[in-house]
Amino acid sequence: MRFTNKNEIKIIPSIYTVLVAIFVTNIFVNLELMGSDEPINFSHYVPNIVVVILAIYVHRVGQAFDFDSDGETLNLKNNGVFFSKFMEYRVKKAEFPKRKLGKYRFSDYFFYSALTIYISSRRRRGFKKYTFNTTFLTRKKKKGMLSSLDKILEKSKATA
Repeated sequence: MRFTNKNEIKIIPSIYTVLVAIFVTNIFVNLELMGSDEPINFSHYVPNIVVVILAIYVHRVGQAFDFDSDGETLNLKNNGVFFSKFMEYRVKKAEFPKRKLGKYRFSDYFFYSALTIYISSRRRRGFKKYTFNTTFLTRKKKKGMLSSLDKILEKSKATA
């Protein structure tokens, strides 16, 4: 099965643009207030603080996610969104045979969801851990991905 969130993340660059516009507008408002006789309070800076926190959140979770379990290998990939048409940045990928999938854990919170996979290795003891951001996957795609991972685990345990 193949899943991607390319359609869902198309809104991320627009959100960046709106947040930058709000930030710059509030900076100009604060500069105008500095020129007047009115004292500047902390409450004048609160909108910029909120916008910076939102921008950090959007930057953190706004990632493209690709999942491919067709064939003999399992491919998972996270990539940044904003400059993704020009270059790959913030890339995290894992490509490995399905038999090496040891276990997985899916964390789904209200504002963030992540898939953590554990890959077994013959050279190292234990598992190698990869975490992928799946926040902008739809609920239907998340369920399909988890059922695909369950099938892979069942098949690998049956052959072992």
